[in-house]
Amino acid sequence: MTSNPSIVGTRIATNGTRLNVATAGTGSPVLLMHGFPHTWRVWSDVIPVLSRSHRVIAPDLRGLGGSDRERTGYDARNLAADMAGLLDAMDAPTAAVVAIDAGVPPAFMLALEHPDRVSRLVLMESTIGLLPGAEGFFQNGAPWWFGFHAVPGLAETVVEGHEAEYVDFFLRAGTADQSGVAATIRDVFVSAYSGREALRCGFEYYRAMPRNAEQIAEATTRLRLRIPTLAVGAQVVGDATARQLEPITDQLESASIATSGHIVPLDRPRELLDQLSPFLSDTLPAS
Repeated sequence: MTSNPSIVGTRIATNGTRLNVATAGTGSPVLLMHGFPHTWRVWSDVIPVLSRSHRVIAPDLRGLGGSDRERTGYDARNLAADMAGLLDAMDAPTAAVVAIDAGVPPAFMLALEHPDRVSRLVLMESTIGLLPGAEGFFQNGAPWWFGFHAVPGLAETVVEGHEAEYVDFFLRAGTADQSGVAATIRDVFVSAYSGREALRCGFEYYRAMPRNAEQIAEATTRLRLRIPTLAVGAQVVGDATARQLEPITDQLESASIATSGHIVPLDRPRELLDQLSPFLSDTLPAS
């Protein structure tokens, strides 16, 4: 799984699937949720620091990376159930949750509907359903790949055989200088999204977006986000996440890492840790 001896890989059964999970460190638990086209390795540069004082739990999300390729279950509420089951299996009744990109909607749903499971929440570089506040991000329409990925069977047919070039597009676009990420991480991501089934599972996250929006809209009519929450924006989504959260969140902080591209944990890990470390320092005692 990794050449870092301090990171231990395991497979965990949860909510009808099996997830590939990297763990490191001891202390209060921190659950890290990646996006597309990532695996848990998107957190490679922050895990060594976080694991000095926290028990880090970094899964490959449903269908992605080393986790089982599932046909269904990619909506935000069910992905949140995956995470709740993972925390149960890891004997972590409560954890701080840090999410980026496609990991944000399920992290939000987990914290909103199960606040007893989440001590602190960090959401970065993603919109949250169709909640008001992201109009600036969508002023020219949604990014083109949202629609492309949403059509069942189309994107995997077109991309299959060209996975490396396709993943490289997102990795270059996701870094401030357009250089992409380290070759070792890039190769892991390309491998993780190679083949028709691996691609399909990645695109299922986009096909679930309308259902996610419905779930989020319904849940926010009856619930508020009451736990301490930090919204982190960079050059792509910017302050849209914070704007969406502001009307429905009791304890909201926001931070901007203006020098970072979209893939903040790999593009500006030190600056991200400058935000994460103090915010997470007040987590619950180790479980």
